Amino acid sequence: MVGRTGCNSRKADLKAMAQIATNCNTDCQIRAPGAIVTAMETMPHILIIDDDREIRDLLAKFLERQRLRVTTARDGKEARRAFMNGHFHLVVLDLMLPGEAGLDLARWLRAETNVPIVMLTAMAEETDRIIGLELGADDYVTKPFNPRELLARIRAVLRRSSDTEDRVLEGTAKTYRFSGWLLETARRRLLDPSGVEVAITGGEYELLLALLDRPNRVLTRDMLLDLLRGRQAGPFDRAIDVAVSRLRRKLEDDGRNAQLIKTVRGGGYVLSTPVERT
Repeated sequence: MVGRTGCNSRKADLKAMAQIATNCNTDCQIRAPGAIVTAMETMPHILIIDDDREIRDLLAKFLERQRLRVTTARDGKEARRAFMNGHFHLVVLDLMLPGEAGLDLARWLRAETNVPIVMLTAMAEETDRIIGLELGADDYVTKPFNPRELLARIRAVLRRSSDTEDRVLEGTAKTYRFSGWLLETARRRLLDPSGVEVAITGGEYELLLALLDRPNRVLTRDMLLDLLRGRQAGPFDRAIDVAVSRLRRKLEDDGRNAQLIKTVRGGGYVLSTPVERT
């Protein structure tokens, strides 16, 4: 559909390309081919899904100079094929894709894997951003964006994912029991009171773990953002609210009459139940 949204999106794409090109010209340094080959195995592998070839190519070039391995796809079909043939540590997903919508692709990705997702959205697409977060995306960047900001967000999400794995290896508590539920950190499994496994995303796991480590303690949105090592949020950011709402649904905790994760008016959230750690 062509209209104001399409025009605004294209303008945002053009500005984004200019930003990326500028940063590539000023920041990129050529490394010896041997060094690139040697480091390839340990580089985080990023999948960029964007229908704009220039943005794909410029962004790939910029990220590769920052010691990230990059694969690109122009639409959902190419993305699915790439995903079936490779292992990725993070996906950068443009929501304005031709054919299969970005949100539909995000839904498929989240159903297939817990790979972190960073969305690229136009400034006016607030509804899509919220839906994307509800589907399990870990962060978003609005177009036009500074590639340095996108790089910072990618690194933050990768670090958060790595920290979660480290915590599982180190963790003092192997399991958490609360209101009949069981969280197994060694396997990152959530079991309901009847023993059935409930699928949760990496972000939901991190949020639940943060709450379980601090039961019956009010955690403000800023505290939760800091604990989750997410992006710096603005005063109207809804990322934490969306994440809590999503987790409540997984825990079958009615948001209007929540008994597990309660909202503290003007304060934040509290896990209002005893927690047994073993």
